[in-house]
Amino acid sequence: MNKIELFVDLILPVPINQLFTYRVPVEMIDDCEEGKRAVVQFGPKKIYSGIIKKIHNSKPENYKVKSILSILDKNPIINQQQFKLWDWIAEYYMCSVGEVYKAALPAGLRLESNTVIHYNEDFFETFEAGNELKFSKKEEAVLDLLSNNKSLILSDISKSLSSNNVINYIKILQEKGAVKIEESIKSDYKEKTESFVSLSDNLNNEIEINTALDSLKRANKQSELLLHFLEITKYDSEFKLLEISKKELLEKSGLANETLNQLVKKGFLKISKKSISRLINIKPNLIIPPKELNEAQNQAISEIKNQFKEKDTVLLHGVTSSGKTEIYIHLMEEYLKIGKQILYLLPEIALTTQIIERLKIHFGDKIGVYHSRFNNAERVEIWNNISLLDEMDLTRYQIILGVRSSVFLPFSNLGLIIIDEEHENTFKQYNPAPRYHAKDSALVLAKVHNAKTLLGSATPSIETYLNAKTGKFGLVELKSRYKDISMPEIVVSDIKEARRKKQMKSHFSPVLLENIKIALDKKEQVILFQNRRGFSPYIECGECGWIPKCEYCDVSLTYHRNTNQLVCHYCGYAYTNPNSCKACNSTNIKTRGFGTEKVEEELGIFFPNHIIKRMDLDTTVKKNSHAKILSGFEKSEIDILVGTQMVTKGLDFDNVSLVGILDADQMLNFPDFRAYERSYQLMAQVSGRAGRKNKQGKVIIQTLNPKNKIIIDVINNDYNNMFINQLSERKQFSYPPYFRLINITIKHKTIEIVDYVSNFFADELKKIFKTNVLGPEYPIIGRIQNYYLKNILIKIDKKENQNKAKKIIKHIANHIKLIDKFKSVQIVYDVDPQ
Repeated sequence: MNKIELFVDLILPVPINQLFTYRVPVEMIDDCEEGKRAVVQFGPKKIYSGIIKKIHNSKPENYKVKSILSILDKNPIINQQQFKLWDWIAEYYMCSVGEVYKAALPAGLRLESNTVIHYNEDFFETFEAGNELKFSKKEEAVLDLLSNNKSLILSDISKSLSSNNVINYIKILQEKGAVKIEESIKSDYKEKTESFVSLSDNLNNEIEINTALDSLKRANKQSELLLHFLEITKYDSEFKLLEISKKELLEKSGLANETLNQLVKKGFLKISKKSISRLINIKPNLIIPPKELNEAQNQAISEIKNQFKEKDTVLLHGVTSSGKTEIYIHLMEEYLKIGKQILYLLPEIALTTQIIERLKIHFGDKIGVYHSRFNNAERVEIWNNISLLDEMDLTRYQIILGVRSSVFLPFSNLGLIIIDEEHENTFKQYNPAPRYHAKDSALVLAKVHNAKTLLGSATPSIETYLNAKTGKFGLVELKSRYKDISMPEIVVSDIKEARRKKQMKSHFSPVLLENIKIALDKKEQVILFQNRRGFSPYIECGECGWIPKCEYCDVSLTYHRNTNQLVCHYCGYAYTNPNSCKACNSTNIKTRGFGTEKVEEELGIFFPNHIIKRMDLDTTVKKNSHAKILSGFEKSEIDILVGTQMVTKGLDFDNVSLVGILDADQMLNFPDFRAYERSYQLMAQVSGRAGRKNKQGKVIIQTLNPKNKIIIDVINNDYNNMFINQLSERKQFSYPPYFRLINITIKHKTIEIVDYVSNFFADELKKIFKTNVLGPEYPIIGRIQNYYLKNILIKIDKKENQNKAKKIIKHIANHIKLIDKFKSVQIVYDVDPQ
């Protein structure tokens, strides 16, 4: 009786919108399970690990089906809830599920084209003894290459032999036994091991140990090390033989590695390697219960729990320093008691540094952290930790604190998602696909787990606040600061008037400099916000007006004084700052505008006896750089902290009495329909860093237009007025939250092709969507990394069927891609662009 053939549909990490069917070899059927990784050949030479999405008996009829090469996992690494989230993201954000897979899995779990082929020497010994197997010329070429190298990765063999289908010959050689293929493809992830020292099997009792010590009377250092080992491991008369790490033994004894090796040679000690975790266990000296909540916080948490009975999502709208984090902590405790997992999402890695310090004293090693500054191996270990099947395993994290990529983790029993600073645009992924928004994805994740979501912000996004006001979300408000501390005093400094009176000192008004001096004299700290990194946005020739631009992007280069380089912030192109103009050879080169680096340098001139540090992308590249800067500021080792948006988001410092916003107009005048909303959020948030614990703080806003309505709303702390005004404008001009937006970017290295394709695309769209299609238009930066860009913006009424609109868009795009000369055109979709 013939066995029924088994097939699997795999998700592969490729930007093709389909699943891929492979045959399951008979010997792998028992191991085949949805959610496991399977290694397969894709095309003539690529090898990938795919995720088994579906198992079935339907054999494809139109092509020859390849077999999977191996199954990598004992247990599934992807669960059904994750599959539902991946499918939603792929459909909603108009990308392939393969692109979602690539974004979701840590790189250490995505194995690609690094199969190692080994020359089987044992086989050739048998072959020479009379085996009559023959090899083709191609097979002999592979064997000759391997005989010289013993082991090679598949892509190197393909390259050396200039052959695209070398995998076929390797498979034949494997069947003949001439080569061996590693069971798993080479992975970025390797277990971390450490050497441990224990007594050898020769020393089974106290008499044998004493005999060993007697034999070492002339080897003082060896005797000393053995005694150290016995003392440190607390060897007792019951002969409970313990072990110690090699590193710890040598450090505590102060003796050399050679001494240890001699004891191993003599058979007194033995060394073994053990797998250890890379994850740092967060174990504070003492777990303390959460602080008692005040009356307003108790009222808020009670309202949240009541609203969770009817609604899955609740917005906690609380002013800065109202104690939202303490409410989160109390709520988390309740969900831990019923055995649920919790995801605590933050918009910035910098915030995880400070929040983890607050959470670990309450939750200890129940909490783990996940973000992109961890290396691949650390991310794999966190993933594996959350995947643990045994919910009673004490090493399993119950709380994950992380940034947007945390929504992809393999939760199995998620009960609560907290999204702090929910308004932040850093929750949105820009490049590459999937261009997902972590907030919206988290709401879907909560739905598939039947979990609850708490959104928190002092300045919620207009879309979220409208959902709360119209009853789609629950709404709970905290209108006063913790311990009734006053909101900061906000002073507007008119720099237009100060310039007219010639009172400005570089980019600082006299009001700002005077208040910085007052704060520093009182041993208080200052935060200065400038939303542009670098020393100067650009340099310019004072004679002919020449401005250096990127060779690959249509943008001026930013001057970085620290490295004396001109840098493109779009593609990374850089070169040393020129001493003279490349157009007219003049040496009259001037810097224009200012960034955080220039602010830091000039403050050093005004306040030479104080410590000034900068927190922006340039100073926080290294893994723990955020933590070092924030820890130094928290300990008052830094007097003035200059930063970009990083300093506006939820940070809490007791001794900050003054916040300065150096250039409010840069935010207000940005050409974007969200500019006023974002400006309000940034100014209100950074203002909230002042006077949080002990007394009222002060905020100084430098602007050319003190009567701007958003600045007036910030002064009055009037979020509601900003909300009503912006809502009216959005409705009038058909923008979110009343319309959904899809931005389509056409990319190609030839500008004529970009023009033709974008015009054709827009014309076809206008036939259907009429006046709700804007463009095509060149963006502010019209060329990036040598690719010309053109944008088409589509507005879709929320009452309309968005899925139908997306199908129409993709149908037109597919028609364009069928034309040979346009096959290399890139069409990029950004749904709900930020």
